[in-house]
Amino acid sequence: MADTKTKTTPKKKTTKRKTSKVKKNLVIVESPSKAKTIEKYLGSTYKVVASLGHIRDLPKSTLGVDVEHDYDPKYINIRGKGDIIKGLRKEAKAAKAVYLASDPDREGEAIAWHLQHILDLDPEKPNRVVFNEITKDTIKNAFKTPRTINQDLVDAQQARRILDRLVGYSISPILWKTVKRGLSAGRVQSVALGLIIAREREIQAFEPEEYWTLDSEFKKARSKFKSVFYGFDGKKRPLPDNDSVQSVLKRIDKNGDFDIVKVDAKERKRQPQPPFTTSTMQQTANTQLNFRTRKTMMAAQQLYEGINLGRGLGQVGLITYMRTDSTRISSVAKNATAQFIHDTWGEEYSQHKPIQGKLPEGAQDAHEAIRPSDVTRTPESIKDKLTPDQFKLYSLIWSRFVASQMTPEILDTMAVTIEQNGVIFRANGSKTKFQGFTKAYPAAKVKDNALPDLNAGDKVKLAKTDPQQHFTLPPARYTEAALIKALEENGVGRPSTYAPTLDTIQRRNYVRIDARKFVPTELGEIVQTIVEESFPDVTNTKFTAAVEHELDEVETGDKQWVPVIDSFFKPFQKEVETAEKSLEKVIMHDELAGMDCEICGAPMVIKMGRYGKFYACSRFPDCRNTKTIVQEIGLTCPKCHKGQVVSRKTKRGRTFYGCSRYPDCDFVTWDKPTEKTLADGTTPKESTDKANKSTAKQKATE
Repeated sequence: MADTKTKTTPKKKTTKRKTSKVKKNLVIVESPSKAKTIEKYLGSTYKVVASLGHIRDLPKSTLGVDVEHDYDPKYINIRGKGDIIKGLRKEAKAAKAVYLASDPDREGEAIAWHLQHILDLDPEKPNRVVFNEITKDTIKNAFKTPRTINQDLVDAQQARRILDRLVGYSISPILWKTVKRGLSAGRVQSVALGLIIAREREIQAFEPEEYWTLDSEFKKARSKFKSVFYGFDGKKRPLPDNDSVQSVLKRIDKNGDFDIVKVDAKERKRQPQPPFTTSTMQQTANTQLNFRTRKTMMAAQQLYEGINLGRGLGQVGLITYMRTDSTRISSVAKNATAQFIHDTWGEEYSQHKPIQGKLPEGAQDAHEAIRPSDVTRTPESIKDKLTPDQFKLYSLIWSRFVASQMTPEILDTMAVTIEQNGVIFRANGSKTKFQGFTKAYPAAKVKDNALPDLNAGDKVKLAKTDPQQHFTLPPARYTEAALIKALEENGVGRPSTYAPTLDTIQRRNYVRIDARKFVPTELGEIVQTIVEESFPDVTNTKFTAAVEHELDEVETGDKQWVPVIDSFFKPFQKEVETAEKSLEKVIMHDELAGMDCEICGAPMVIKMGRYGKFYACSRFPDCRNTKTIVQEIGLTCPKCHKGQVVSRKTKRGRTFYGCSRYPDCDFVTWDKPTEKTLADGTTPKESTDKANKSTAKQKATE
């Protein structure tokens, strides 16, 4: 049998194609949330990564500035940023091109400059991209026109950083030596603390003066209206005491007619305020929303970098850049807002008529006021996508901005002069005639106080008089809003410095917060006294403002940064040398608490800790006994009937009430108990439960 060969079909030879990975453009920003938003707009040919803020800075352990050689800064990579820098270098090496898109201010420019150095990028190549808002059109347009690093901006930021380092690292060791370790001083910080202490000294030196008011109520037919005493015999007269009040009352016939001698009716226009700058946003959020400055800036940062709106929109930047001292508005934003106002409320509410067709030049402005990136995105339309804090702040920014582009509120006002026997009273009233900008910003509306229909020659009757004794009040302590306003008015600091400055003076225990106002501590007054006496320029408001102005001139290229620092540092250095030789140790005596330690029998003293005053044994550290300072309110605990109800404070300064026998008795409530509420059991259980949880959490932390 013949052999049969099986035919096999030869395998086709396959050739592997080499697929080369397409290089992407690398974009570096500061934060991951910002990176996520921008990457969505730029598309698949871009990769956006975050540097997580600064990557280089002056060393913490040494001065880091060569004062002998033009104040040459000795920058080092920030500890803990090694892996980030390594990753950025790897991404940059593999990228088609690298773009630096940090924030559009001095600090953002400095971050880009440091990144350029770390990644060894060509300084002549236009790789710096700036934008004022994170929206699709703005981002795409910004990447069409990259530029080189603005060295003037970098120099201005670098000069500020070096000045602050020279001041801080020169004065702080002196404070450590003379007072205690852990203290610090700085240019803006010392001025802020100085303002608070100066105000406290005014309050302590204030002597109240007596004065009286004589409010009255008149009636015409069935209508009544209020008025205030103005004077007599045609002149304005004060009422310094009760005798002057009685002399006025003796001159008038309470049962007789009073004459309306003058009625001045006018139409008054109230113009809207400009949109927010950083400081005005911080001030308004503090007064209207009760937001601390840090909280405001945190919420604003989140709104700027992007919020996930869902519904196919994804991450969207809701406001423009939140660190600015400009009130300018781009042409694009003005036109869009005018159209929105026309469509929503009608043309009579809009300052501007929408422009059809091509917009004027300057449609994009790198330094704008804080405004919504899309005015049609109303607060209510995205409320479910925002946290309560984000919603409150976005509503405030949106309302203020839209109102700034609207027509004035129109009021009908009336000023009435009433007279009898030479005694003059005045009444003022107003009523809204046209809402204008308050349609979008109800918080700015003037409350109506309409007077009845009155005309010159009318007769009215006196319904009642209400004489009141008063005493002049001292100037109020600074709130956060008032202090920021004072710093801004004095030209001290910049938008980015206010929040960290206020935070620092609180963390150092130089001030405490009482009823939302700053109160200087003993430590704060000691530190400020040393700085004022030894380094007068550092605490001098005008001098500090002049330095800020020179830094602005560095930014515009009108001055070089080294001479600016030199003019400050040389005389300052002599003051440091004198202070090191002359200042003696400041002994801070602890206040006796009036009780003995139950552990060792030594006297207890009152000390200042991170969260306020507390009792401690005078033999510390040999005896570490401490006790919380509590204030009894004169009621027995309703739960155990043994302890006293005492007032305590949380770490955030909020007052609550609990049993003095805690933790043996866990009675606690936010609401101040009274004999009535304890007797009928109406102290809210929900409030008590919340306070219990909060206090338990605080104790666990402590």
